[in-house]
Amino acid sequence: MHGGGAVSLDGGGGGSPDPGYSSEITFTVVMSCLMAASGGLIFGYDISITGDSSVRLLGMIREFSGGLTQMQSFLEAFFPDIIEKMNSATQDEYCIFNSQVLTTFVSSLYLAGMFACLVAGHITKKIGRRNSMLIGAWLFFVGAVLNCTAVNIAMLVLGRVLLGFAVGFTNQSAPVYLAEIAPARWRGAFTSIFHLFLNIGIFVADLVNYRANTIPRWGWRLSLGVGIIPATVILVGAAFIPDSPNSLVLRGKLDAARASLRRIRGRSADVDVELKDIVQAAEEDRRYESGAFRRIVRREYRPHLVMAIAIPVFFELTGMIVVTLFTPLLFYTVGFTSQKAILGSIITDVVSLASIAVAAMAVDRVGRRCLFMVGGGVLLACLVGMAWIFGAELGADGGKAMPRPYAVGVVVLVCVFTAGFGVSWGPLKWIVPSEIYPLEVRSAGQGMSEAISLALTFVQTQSFLNMLCSFKYGAFAYNAGWVVVMTAFVFFFLPETKGVPIESLRQVWARHWYWKRFVKPMPAPAEPKVANGPV
Repeated sequence: MHGGGAVSLDGGGGGSPDPGYSSEITFTVVMSCLMAASGGLIFGYDISITGDSSVRLLGMIREFSGGLTQMQSFLEAFFPDIIEKMNSATQDEYCIFNSQVLTTFVSSLYLAGMFACLVAGHITKKIGRRNSMLIGAWLFFVGAVLNCTAVNIAMLVLGRVLLGFAVGFTNQSAPVYLAEIAPARWRGAFTSIFHLFLNIGIFVADLVNYRANTIPRWGWRLSLGVGIIPATVILVGAAFIPDSPNSLVLRGKLDAARASLRRIRGRSADVDVELKDIVQAAEEDRRYESGAFRRIVRREYRPHLVMAIAIPVFFELTGMIVVTLFTPLLFYTVGFTSQKAILGSIITDVVSLASIAVAAMAVDRVGRRCLFMVGGGVLLACLVGMAWIFGAELGADGGKAMPRPYAVGVVVLVCVFTAGFGVSWGPLKWIVPSEIYPLEVRSAGQGMSEAISLALTFVQTQSFLNMLCSFKYGAFAYNAGWVVVMTAFVFFFLPETKGVPIESLRQVWARHWYWKRFVKPMPAPAEPKVANGPV
C-alpha cells in the first residue's frame, strides 16, 4: 500500500504523514467536521439533561442525580417515591435514587442504542456515513418532541428508546466520518471534536438544568424541549456536506469519491494517491462474499476484534461512573444542596472542556499512547484518594457527615480526575476505534465497539446503584485496579497511529511485536481497476 515505507511501526512508535497526501485544512473539511461532530452535541445534551453525563456519549449514571432526575418538578410528576426518600431522615444516602422504574427510564436509551449500533453498521455501509447521521438526527428530533410533551412514563420511555436509536446511528457513523475526511496529520484533533462537542452538549444541558430546576411544574419540559435545537442544526447542516470518499468508493461511486476528495482536500490538491489507497482498500472488501461482522472474527482481523472489545470495556471501567458521571450525587452525598450539586456539574464541565482542548492540541504531536499513559496515572491517583476520603470520612453506611475540608478535597479530586479523563480515555475512546479498522470491516468494527459500550452502560444503569449500596467507597478501589490493567494493556498491545494515513494502518499491525503473527503486510498490487477504469 502506498505510504507504508513512510511509517515507523514497531512496538509503539508512530508514523509521519504520507508525503503523497494533502495536509491542507480546507473550509469544506472544517464545516464537514463541525456538522459530523454535532452528533456528539445531541448525544451529550441528551445524556446530561437527564443527568447521566457520560462525558463520552455514553454515558452513564449521572442520570440519577443532578440532572432531570433530581429536578423537583420532574420527580413530582413521575417519581414521587424518590421525593419521599429524599425527605426521610433515616434514608441511606448511597441508596436514595435506587428505583427500578427510574432505572428503566434511564437505561432504555442504552439498550435501544446497542441494537441500533449493530443495525447501523450494515445500513451505513449501504447508504453512507452522512445519510446515517441524518437518520440519527431525525430520530433524535422525534424522540425529543415525545419526551418534551410526555404525560406518562410510557411516553418518556418511548422517547428515550427513539433517542437511543439516534445515538446508535450517530455514534456509529460520525466518528468514522471524521476520521475518514480529516487530513492524516491532524486526524486525532479532528476526531476529538466529536468528544469536545459531546461535552459542550453536556455543559449546555447543565446550564439549562440549573435554570429549569428553579421553575416549578414545567421546568422539566424546558430541559427536554431545548434538545430539539441541536437536532435541527444537524438536520439542516448535514444536507450541505459531502459523504466521505471512503464510503463512496466502498459503494462503487468512484467519480463521486474523487469529487468529494477534491472538495475536502482543496481544488488544487493532487488526490490521486489518496484515492488509489482507498480503492485498494475497497478491493480488499470485494474479495470476500461474507459480511463484515463474520469477517472481523477471522484470524487476520484479531487485533481489530480485540480492540473493538477491549477499548469500550476499559472505558466503562475507568471510574467515570463513580466520579464524574456521578458528580452531583457525590456533591449531594457530602452535603451540597440539590441546586449546588448541579452547579458542581457545571464546574467539572468547564474543566472537562479545557482538558479536551489540550488533548486535541497534543494528540497529533505526542501521540495516543502518551496521553493514555499520562491519563492512567492521574486516574489511578484520584481513585485511590477518593476511596480513602470516602472510606475514612463518610463511612461504610453513608450515615456520617463529611467535614468541610474533606468535602473540598472531594471537589478537587473530582476536577483533577475529570482533567485526566479529558486528556486520555475521554477523547481517545472515540479517536482510536474510528481509525484502526480496515475499510472492509470499519462499519462493523465501529458498530460492535459502540454496541458493546452501550450494552455495558445498560448493565451498569441496571446494577450500579445496587453495587454502590453494597461496595460503598470500595467502588473507587475497584475501578483503580482496572485502571492499572488497562494502562498496562495499552502500553504493550496498542501501537501508535498518529500521522499514519487511515488506509495505511494495516502496516502498523503487521509490524507490531505481537500482532504481526496475525496480520500480514498487504502487497503492493498492480494499478487497481474499477468499473470506470483505472484510478
